Amino acid sequence: MLKSLYNLARTALFALNPEDAHEATLKALECGLHPRPFAADDPILRQTVFGLDFPNPVGIAAGFDKDARVADAVLAMGCGFAEAGTLTPKPQPGNPKPRIFRLVTDHGLINRLGFNNGGHAAALARLDARKGRGGIVGVNIGANKDSADRAGDYVAGIEAFNAVASYFTVNISSPNTPGLRDLQAPAALDELLSRVMAARARLIEAGAPRRPIIVKIAPDIASDDIGPICERLTAHGVDGIAVSNTTLARDGLKDSQAQETGGLSGRPVFRRSTIMLARVYRATGGKIPLIGIGGIDSAAAALEKIEAGATLLQLYTGLIYDGPGLIGEIKSHLAREVRRAGQSNLDGLRGRKAEHWAGLPL
Repeated sequence: MLKSLYNLARTALFALNPEDAHEATLKALECGLHPRPFAADDPILRQTVFGLDFPNPVGIAAGFDKDARVADAVLAMGCGFAEAGTLTPKPQPGNPKPRIFRLVTDHGLINRLGFNNGGHAAALARLDARKGRGGIVGVNIGANKDSADRAGDYVAGIEAFNAVASYFTVNISSPNTPGLRDLQAPAALDELLSRVMAARARLIEAGAPRRPIIVKIAPDIASDDIGPICERLTAHGVDGIAVSNTTLARDGLKDSQAQETGGLSGRPVFRRSTIMLARVYRATGGKIPLIGIGGIDSAAAALEKIEAGATLLQLYTGLIYDGPGLIGEIKSHLAREVRRAGQSNLDGLRGRKAEHWAGLPL
């Protein structure tokens, strides 16, 4: 039933340009117009990850709720966590429109938004207003395009949102802010994380709660760079790694809009992002929780991410094509697979196909 209803809604949404459709979706969620799960989450899906209790592993990726407008609606739809952002200290409009392109033939999306958001102050007011409502709500932080001190922008994000964020995601992997991915290089990563972790330490010393810090990396990192990058992330004691952001690759696409510039998401990035996920899992020895992102548009794809090494999952483009019913389908499938494997939780499935995925060519 939910699938049929969404198919009707999708026809209307796809008649709009992608950015207008996105705004219409946000406004509907702000008004409470969204499905709700019929039953509580299966307890077999519960996990404690970087000190937080997740009722299930499914979240919606950053970029969906850029300005922290609909965190409670995301949780009410059955997600185990929400993430706001990417947020920059100063408001910025992003890149010129049009800047989002549906690749319907490929079940993908290309965006070159460029961290368009209303800035820290506006989002902080919204997150502060929801204090006491519960639920895990992370904050994804970035740097302004014109910043003279990008590491300082990330520090500002830690300082601004520490009182309201369940965790932080340090986004250094968007392809749409020139030079941002350079922060993934080991030397630049050292400087950035030294400052970010020092900022967190100062807050803790002052009596503030300790917030987990996750670093979000790109799927386009060269194979030889995965080890050194993971070594630096481990050395700085990050709490998790999000794998991955959108890709600049365009292999195998059929849609007429496939050569638009920007980051590609959706089904076409599933293979690349899952290989990268497995290689990061292997490089870290499975000791750091990973958030699997990229091309999850079915329950089977979600299971593949867990088996490749993910602890948590984030969706976005898959929801555009398949609707919010996908959230429940994934949770039900994962719970069945845990029981079928004779396990008590998702730990029994995690990483069991990592070697297979890590060995595949990109």
